[in-house]
Amino acid sequence: MSDPSTRAYLSAHEFFSGLDDEALEFLSECADTRVIEKGQILFRQGENADKFYIVRRGRITVQMPAILGPPLEIQTLGQGQVLGWSWLISPYKWTFQSRAEEESEVLQFDGAAILARCEEEPKFGYELLKKFAGLMSVRLDAARLKMMDEWNPAGFA
Repeated sequence: MSDPSTRAYLSAHEFFSGLDDEALEFLSECADTRVIEKGQILFRQGENADKFYIVRRGRITVQMPAILGPPLEIQTLGQGQVLGWSWLISPYKWTFQSRAEEESEVLQFDGAAILARCEEEPKFGYELLKKFAGLMSVRLDAARLKMMDEWNPAGFA
């Protein structure tokens, strides 16, 4: 059985709007609260992806590791923002990495269980895929813009 406060939170969350009560109940059953310490890496690029997150409090930075030097910071996510889509797309490896900028609390979702339900119930899967496709587009566009800004040599038109 799900936590009623998690169920209520998901019902009010814009990202999950349009999902029916059964889907929201299932998602809340797949969610646990997790505290991430400042500086802790939540996931690393290339590792197996089987979760996604909603930031409840704090700040989580989405990063692209560099060959040399510090990672490129793509976005900083705060309260209410969704993090992680790699659990939904084969080969199920993280595309970016993430790091807590301060102590943060997230709702952590069991992506493997949710993916299994997507396979069993294509309508549910398609609704989630549409929501996460929008998230992917925003995240990849932010990465593209950040790379253009960061790696644009001075004087280059």
